Amino acid sequence: MTYQQVLDWMFAQLPMYQRQGQTAFKKDLTNIIALCDELDNPQKKFKTIHVGGTNGKGSTSHMIASILQEAGYKVGLYTSPHLKNFTERIRINGEEITKESVVTFIEKNKVFLEEQGLSFFEMTVGMALEEFANQKVDIAIIEVGLGGRLDSTNIIMPEVSVITNIGLDHTQFLGETLPEIAFEKAGIIKKNIPVVIGERQKETEKVFITKAEECNAPIAFASDEEKNYRTDLLGDYQKNNVTTTVIAIQQLKGFTVTEENIKKGLLNVVKNTNLKGRWQVLQEYPKVICDTAHNKEGLFYTLEQLKKENYKQLHIVLGVVSDKNLNEVLPMFPKKATYYFCKPNIPRGLSAEELKEQAKVFSLKGEVFCSVNEAFEKSRVLASKEDVIYVGGSTFVVAEIL
Repeated sequence: MTYQQVLDWMFAQLPMYQRQGQTAFKKDLTNIIALCDELDNPQKKFKTIHVGGTNGKGSTSHMIASILQEAGYKVGLYTSPHLKNFTERIRINGEEITKESVVTFIEKNKVFLEEQGLSFFEMTVGMALEEFANQKVDIAIIEVGLGGRLDSTNIIMPEVSVITNIGLDHTQFLGETLPEIAFEKAGIIKKNIPVVIGERQKETEKVFITKAEECNAPIAFASDEEKNYRTDLLGDYQKNNVTTTVIAIQQLKGFTVTEENIKKGLLNVVKNTNLKGRWQVLQEYPKVICDTAHNKEGLFYTLEQLKKENYKQLHIVLGVVSDKNLNEVLPMFPKKATYYFCKPNIPRGLSAEELKEQAKVFSLKGEVFCSVNEAFEKSRVLASKEDVIYVGGSTFVVAEIL
């Protein structure tokens, strides 16, 4: 099989959540347990840090990886979704898994994967764990896909568990209230393993404290402290992630990490891990900013930061997926902007026409475009050098312009 044939086959397996939505969500760990048994339990051959939460878990995972790389360790990093290439999901010291390794894994295990009926996400987790074991990483940072308790990544026994924060996202799977969602996320807290909670929120702290007590897991709330380190990740919202990261590193036993490693790691996240799409400035004059924030909590920080920009006119290229609660999200967007409505090119994308109609209710005005790129190109044609163009609303919108 060629690499493209392998990807096509993987994407065609049980519906993938990122593309399809609810039908891809699996309610237990039987498949990943079976796969890891078949692979001789690669997850037991290296140490891990498990990172969950609603917002910031991707950035936090990359920051932790960057610091450990600066400390001289061979560091695996598993994240999702990818922006451009599938191989972004599995990296070692910033280098993506080779296409050959992807092909080899699928060819070797294809019969088992088909018989077991594994989903795209489950087989990708198995692939990551096997790659990290084969390449003998010292430690791997594993980002939760969705939730925690029943997520395929929850097969690992980490050195530290991290939960960044809790917001209302993916409510159709995880629960309608913050405590219900926190219960799912708290499922990554393990017996006697320290857990770092990024933000102390009054609606959820009791859920985490109760679970930590049940597991005899030492618990720390990062927001109780302030860590003032600079980072090359530009979003103001990264302040919270920096503090969470540093406290997680401090909880990690058996690894030598100096103050200098922490400073350099946080300043070189993009260089060390190749993270993209987080308040990423693509050009100046006009300034073009893209950000993957896509739910109420994430967008709050991003849109607050947008207010601080100086511009003559603001242009917003906006697309969303169909399971977002737009009544919560759209009122946060500025009314004095020109909007370019578009649909991300995935089945879950909300039609640009419908987005425009819903936006009109909140006095957000603009035109509909056939594609993200057409919307983006039009914004660049109309923007003057003193303007700002913001591209966002969904990870998948950002992916199309990078």
